[in-house]
Amino acid sequence: MKIRVLVVDDEPLARQGVTLRLQRYPDLEVIGECTNGREAQAFILAHKPDLVFLDIQMPYMNGIDVLRTLPPTEHPFVIFLTAFDEYVMRAFEVHAIDYLLKPVDEARFSAALQHARRVLGNQEQKEYRERLERLLKPQQAPPQPLRQIAVRIGKQVRFLDVKEIDWIEAQGDYAEIHVGTRTHLIRESLNTLDDQLDSDAFLRIHRGAIVRLNRIAGISSLPNRDCCVTLRDGTSLRVSRTYSNHLRKLLRNQIQAQSAASRSET
Repeated sequence: MKIRVLVVDDEPLARQGVTLRLQRYPDLEVIGECTNGREAQAFILAHKPDLVFLDIQMPYMNGIDVLRTLPPTEHPFVIFLTAFDEYVMRAFEVHAIDYLLKPVDEARFSAALQHARRVLGNQEQKEYRERLERLLKPQQAPPQPLRQIAVRIGKQVRFLDVKEIDWIEAQGDYAEIHVGTRTHLIRESLNTLDDQLDSDAFLRIHRGAIVRLNRIAGISSLPNRDCCVTLRDGTSLRVSRTYSNHLRKLLRNQIQAQSAASRSET
């Protein structure tokens, strides 16, 4: 399936230069050219191109304003064209895939196009649109932390209270939940669970493990500046340097909070 491309620039030679370069790529199809922002806005809404080479400085409406006036669901992927460096940061404010400075360098053009292909051809496309939608949406209240997780036990599905969890281990694209001597394998990545669990109760200690903080019985240092936590059931887990300082700080804060609570009771 070909990538449908629109070229937008008020300079005929600039449009021609981009179009001629694109003809070398059999997976790309130029479906139109526009000379100003208003034309581009109307063309994008009517024809929904996959990728737009969009000049920033144009009559009637500049390239950045073209994107800002489009509904979020109608945003194409964009490579900006500009003769001025000062517009580059503004281009990335609206999450352009890339930008090209005029006169366009051949190697830079090829690199930008390769980047666009990667974004259009895999999971990055979804992530790009999600980032753009978050940027344009009004601020909303953060989602509530995960309270239950569906796990399969034999032929039944049980809803496991996250308070029962001791720790969670990455198993490829799956996660293995440890509850006492039992384990449950669920089809969820550790990254997803890390985002959904209560950060006051759970902590990522390694790229392959999350622990419930109140299950930690002790912490000890290792020679390579990593550390190791021991859980109440005796399980030992390595904490990578990336997370060790944060873990120590959280545990120190917990101890101080418990001491303050004990003093107030007396």
